[in-house]
Amino acid sequence: MSSAFRFCPQCAAPLSLVTLAEDGGDKERLRCSACDYTHWNNPTPVLAAVIEYEGKVLLAQNAAWPGKMFALITGFMEAGETPQDGLRREIKEETNLDASEVTLIGVYDFQRMNQVIIAYHAVCQGVVSLSPELVDYRLMELADVKCWPAGTGYALAEWLRSRGHEPEFVEFPKRR
Repeated sequence: MSSAFRFCPQCAAPLSLVTLAEDGGDKERLRCSACDYTHWNNPTPVLAAVIEYEGKVLLAQNAAWPGKMFALITGFMEAGETPQDGLRREIKEETNLDASEVTLIGVYDFQRMNQVIIAYHAVCQGVVSLSPELVDYRLMELADVKCWPAGTGYALAEWLRSRGHEPEFVEFPKRR
C-alpha cells in the first residue's frame, strides 16, 4: 500500500499499517495507535470532459506534462456541487468555454492515481482562453483523435464509438 500519509492528521502520531477485519474481508489500512484514526485511502472522484467545440474535439496540454501530450479537461469536484456543475466549472476555469449540454459517458477506474474518473460529453460555446494550468490546445476532427490506454482515454474511445468512429490507441511517451 502506497500513501503519502505518514502521520495522523488528528494528533500527529505516526501511522502504522494494520490489518482490519471488514465486511469484505481483511484490509490493510494506515491506523493511529494513539487516537484510533484510520486513513481509508479511498479513490478520489475526478471529472473529465470530452469537449465538443465547433464540431471538433478539444484536447489540451497541461503545463506539468512532459512532451506534447494532449488530453481531456479534468478536475476535482468541490464540496456541495453536482458532478455536472463541477464539470461545467472546470471547463469554464480551464478553457473559458460554456457547456450547454453535459451527458454522462461512463465511469472508469484509474488505479495508478487512486481515482475514479466520471466522464462526460460536453457541447461547448464561447471563445477559448486557457488557464495558466494549460499551455496549448488542439481542435481535432473525430476521425483524427487518438486515444490512450488509461481512464480518460477509455472514456474518449467509448464516446468516439458512440459517434461511429473506431478509436485508435497510442502509447504514452516514456518518462525520462
